[in-house]
Amino acid sequence: MDDGDVYGLIREEGFRRLVAAFYAQVPDDDVLGPMYPRDDLAGAEERLCLFLIGRFGGPPTYMERRGHPRLRMRHAPFRLDQAARDRWVQLMDRALDEAALPDEAVQVLRPFFHEVATFLRNT
Repeated sequence: MDDGDVYGLIREEGFRRLVAAFYAQVPDDDVLGPMYPRDDLAGAEERLCLFLIGRFGGPPTYMERRGHPRLRMRHAPFRLDQAARDRWVQLMDRALDEAALPDEAVQVLRPFFHEVATFLRNT
C-alpha cells in the first residue's frame, strides 16, 4: 500500500479515532504533557488530524488553512530530545493499537511516525 492509499482505506473517521487516542494520553504524560498548552489541546488534535489526512491521500484542508507543514520550524520552540521522541512514538504506537485500524494502514503509518519523530529531534 502506498502512502496516498491510506486515506481511502481508513477515511477521516479512522484518522480522527487515531489522533483522539493519541491526544487522550497527552495531558497526563510527564514528558509530553507540559509541551502542549491545555487550552489548545483540541486545536493541536485538529491540526494533527488534518495534516495526516492530507499527507495520506485525503483532502488538502491542512495546506489550505495553514500552508506548508514546515514541521521542523513549527516544532523548533520545543526541546525535542531522544526521550521526547521515544515517548511520542510510544504514545502513538499505543494509539495505533487502540484505534484498531486495518493492518495495511498501520504498516504505512507506524514507520512514518517513527521516522518523523526522529527527524524532529532538535536536541
